[in-house]
Amino acid sequence: MAPVHSYGLRAVMLAALLSGAALLAGAVWFGTAGLAVASAVLFAVGWAAYFHSERTVLTAFGARPVSEVERPELYRLVQELCSTARLPMPRLLVSPAVQPNVLTVGYSARSAAMCCTEGLLRVLTPAELRAVVAHELAHVSRHDLGVSSWSAGLASLVAFCPLSALLLHLTSAPVREYDADAEGALLAGDPMALASALRKIDMQAAALPLRPRGFLAAASHLMIAHPFSYGGFGRLFITHPPTGERVRRLEALAGYPR
Repeated sequence: MAPVHSYGLRAVMLAALLSGAALLAGAVWFGTAGLAVASAVLFAVGWAAYFHSERTVLTAFGARPVSEVERPELYRLVQELCSTARLPMPRLLVSPAVQPNVLTVGYSARSAAMCCTEGLLRVLTPAELRAVVAHELAHVSRHDLGVSSWSAGLASLVAFCPLSALLLHLTSAPVREYDADAEGALLAGDPMALASALRKIDMQAAALPLRPRGFLAAASHLMIAHPFSYGGFGRLFITHPPTGERVRRLEALAGYPR
């Protein structure tokens, strides 16, 4: 079992704080009936955030399932890495987005779904794609996927863009990506391939930014790199650490002097 990191603790604390505030408000304003209503609302919100985040995220990404017959090379690559990491095979999906990016959503290793964009599959070399897939599987093996998926579901229930961004910042932390970079690089056996992939993804994501709206905005922290513009509303959703620092850490892991 991977150690519990600050983003997991912050998510639990945020959920407890929001629940406590809602229950207290219901009890103070409406007494026992208000407490009962607040409890029912909390249950409904929690259920929606937990069980519908995967569907909403993948729908916003325009993802569709792909089989081994349709994408044999991708399927074999993921299968090989899963075997090495002793993880079950995730469901594979592909998004038509031209921006190179990837995300994995789910609440356990057995429910994980990995979605690559068409742009990602086009621009990366086989070694780079292998390293990126290993990064995503590292999130699964580190058991941080449930927290991130829950926060995406919760943020997707909030229509107000700045509030959605605030929720993601409260439940995300740069260490999540640093840890997945390191573990993924070790799993793939090539830190420099992941460093090269991150450079390509970051550069093309900046040139082909997605629009920070709705469910897509709520899922931005699940992607391997920031998918929006670094200006306007896009900057509100920056939860990833700087790509330059991620690359420097991977270079150090590969034995390059910093």
